[in-house]
Amino acid sequence: MNLFALFASLLPLLALFGYSLAASILDRSRPSLSALMNEQRFNWVTQACHRESPMDAILSGNIMSSVSFFASTTALLILALFTVIGQLPNFAPALSAIAFGETYSETDFQIHNVAMLVLFVSAFLSFTLSLRQFNHFCILIGASDHTITTPPEEIRTIARINAMAAQSFNAGIRAYYFAIPMVAWFVSSWAAIIVTAITIFFLLHREYFSEARWLVSRITPH
Repeated sequence: MNLFALFASLLPLLALFGYSLAASILDRSRPSLSALMNEQRFNWVTQACHRESPMDAILSGNIMSSVSFFASTTALLILALFTVIGQLPNFAPALSAIAFGETYSETDFQIHNVAMLVLFVSAFLSFTLSLRQFNHFCILIGASDHTITTPPEEIRTIARINAMAAQSFNAGIRAYYFAIPMVAWFVSSWAAIIVTAITIFFLLHREYFSEARWLVSRITPH
């Protein structure tokens, strides 16, 4: 077993879970784009509870369709990885052909495919949880009484359910980003490490320093 290859194989998976922890800490000093959007979700629910319009149902339906698409796609990827694991001796020569100076054993390939399986199972669980939470959000929005003033606590609760669903969806999408260095591992262990670092930098920029974040922060109190 190549220990350096093992480290490079598991690094994207560790980075995925480490990023979530680091983001929760960074949000305390500099709210991310996702955190700012949560404030807008509160505004959305506030408006939705005071209007009789199909617009909110349409918006929720579009969001749930996107989540459902990713959940279905992830399920197919998981099935594909199970197939690869079962037929690894047949795939190993082809996978070795794209490696730049790397010599991976069958055990290395097996461990890496299991790591990829864990990554996509995590994404699948996040997407299905998000779908369930968005379903709860739709029910709560539909259950609100538009003939009376909705209590602020009820609005905050509905908005929080929406934010939780978005957080779960973001966790699933983040797994897809870290699948890129997982694929780069087949080229070389160093490629996986470098692409992992690039992915982390990209996510940090998108959430904390992007133009989209700056624009949203201008209209969102924080």
